Amino acid sequence: MRHSQLKAFHDVALHGGFSRAADMVHQAQPALSEHVRRLEQGYDVLLFHRDRKQVRLTETGERLFVLTKRMFEVEAQISEYLTESRAALDGRLRIIVDSAHHITAALRRFQTRHPQVFVSMRTGNSEEILTALRTYDAEIGVVGSVDPGREFETLDLGQTPIIAIAAQGFLPDPPRPMTLKEIARLPLVFREPESRTRQKLEEEAARQNLRLTPAIEVEGREAMREVVASGTGIGFVSEAEFGHDARFVKVPLKDAPMAMRETLVYLAQRRDLRLIRAFMDHATG
Repeated sequence: MRHSQLKAFHDVALHGGFSRAADMVHQAQPALSEHVRRLEQGYDVLLFHRDRKQVRLTETGERLFVLTKRMFEVEAQISEYLTESRAALDGRLRIIVDSAHHITAALRRFQTRHPQVFVSMRTGNSEEILTALRTYDAEIGVVGSVDPGREFETLDLGQTPIIAIAAQGFLPDPPRPMTLKEIARLPLVFREPESRTRQKLEEEAARQNLRLTPAIEVEGREAMREVVASGTGIGFVSEAEFGHDARFVKVPLKDAPMAMRETLVYLAQRRDLRLIRAFMDHATG
């Protein structure tokens, strides 16, 4: 096994095909194909399903891809370490959050200090966030009310109560605090079952011996907000995520002491990654 063979495999997996990888790394496609073929032949494994001009990782290939992500990240860290004293911070920082609200201040400070870093951010539920961090598909995550485990470093971002939200005019004006029993009689808009907000709501309802049946179930917070904004039903968010959207009114919940604790997380084994260290400097300050 040679470094060039693993690098060829990694590039093809990263860019989703031999032709695209060849264009991105400025190598001849036959050379990349030969490196991957020799790697597969040398270990008697199949790393890609080849279907005409498309390729897909096999199960073995997916597991190897996780390892090569780690390998080439360490290689990049070595290069960063050797040049850190004279080089400006650059590269790409990938963040996955349950809500962007909780790290916007840190992100602003980070980008002001490191304008050459490209930051990409996407949303997901807690399970998706932790999976992305474990598979090296993101560097920083923000999860709500979940214990990520000992493999992660964490930073507590505080907690806020869970509230109901409704479209302007959906409830009598002005809206008043409501009990879960009252809310259970209204059409409810729930997120996917993996949502920690939904899980906390259902746990509290079970504690009160209530049954909350959603009229509509949607994937993701933004989809839920849009459905609620249409006047279809009642949704639920942490108060910190309510924002300043004039389409909504907030409805505090009586007799339901629920709160969402937000936690910034990253893999402990990546704590020395320069991008992560730099972002954490701004997250804590």
